[in-house]
Amino acid sequence: MTQSATDILFQPYKRGALELANRIVMAPMTRTMAPDGIVGPDQAAYYARRAEGGVGLILSEGTVIDRPASRNEPGIPFFHGEAALAGWKGVIDAVHAAGGRMGPQIWHTGATRGMSGWEPEVDVESPSGLNAPGEPRGKAMSEEDIADTVAAFARAAADAKRLGFDTVEIHGAHGYLIDQFFWEGTNRREDRYGGATIGERSRMAAEVVAAVRAAIGPDFPLIIRLSQWKQQDYTARLATTPDEMAAWLQPLVEAGADVLHCSQRRFWEPEFPEIDGAEGLNFAGWAKKLTGATTISVGSVGLSGEFMAAFGGETSKATGLEQLVARMERDEFDLIAVGRALISNPDWAARVRAGDAEGLKGFDPASLAELV
Repeated sequence: MTQSATDILFQPYKRGALELANRIVMAPMTRTMAPDGIVGPDQAAYYARRAEGGVGLILSEGTVIDRPASRNEPGIPFFHGEAALAGWKGVIDAVHAAGGRMGPQIWHTGATRGMSGWEPEVDVESPSGLNAPGEPRGKAMSEEDIADTVAAFARAAADAKRLGFDTVEIHGAHGYLIDQFFWEGTNRREDRYGGATIGERSRMAAEVVAAVRAAIGPDFPLIIRLSQWKQQDYTARLATTPDEMAAWLQPLVEAGADVLHCSQRRFWEPEFPEIDGAEGLNFAGWAKKLTGATTISVGSVGLSGEFMAAFGGETSKATGLEQLVARMERDEFDLIAVGRALISNPDWAARVRAGDAEGLKGFDPASLAELV
């Protein structure tokens, strides 16, 4: 595409305290390259290169809160403890020196398994001791466990603000802990954190959002990442109607979330085609329409294949951005997150802005083994 055709991607965005030079977000991508949970100069340089390449907002790989078994791979970084936080201070300072803005994604992986086969030394925890419907794993959380987890999210967010980050994102998607509370198949609780409706099962997430908001104050931008699909079940749907989606998302916005980061495997797929057709609003579009919140869309931007297939070794070619531009020009969503294309092309944003489509590389899963 020509430079002028992608102008919409490079318009500044400001809402409240969230002020960005353009609409492009680096999506969080797990890299598992933090020995003992601590990031260092390699990660600082990795993120700074994307800032130098013109990304408006960088969201870090998932970083885990201070809970037992909060990560499912040994190389996932911590966002707690003096050494780990000192490492992240080096990252945000490097990103700011490169002219960028950044937030950490704070995370608890729940009962999910990692891909390496690694197991933590203590039982994993989840709403009902399930990784997926009918698949027991670990232990069901007590109310005390839940309260301690909520507090751990709040402490991590407060540390993000103290270290100088520009925002913070709560991971509530893809079948990890918070999402396991949303999902009826993994939340079989009969107390106040369970329930027959998605609105009832949103209580734990709303408590996390409210605690984080209290910890960071009224003005610090707060993002929560959400998805219908789960790594345990690509076809899972938490909300099958707009009314159900409103019941799911509105409590999170009311609790203090400024931005809904709406993850799809393919951003161009309509959320409710039975209502508005094959070219209808995607997940982020409906989320914006129903809540009025700022929304980020994400899912296979600029590439021919979706990201879960990459873990199976599937390569992807660089593709055009015509559909993305069209959706943004009609104000369907506010920001667009780019994932694997930014692993292959640290300067993806700059090349797109210059109209240099020919210079963009596709995605080779072998690049997941490198932090460049």
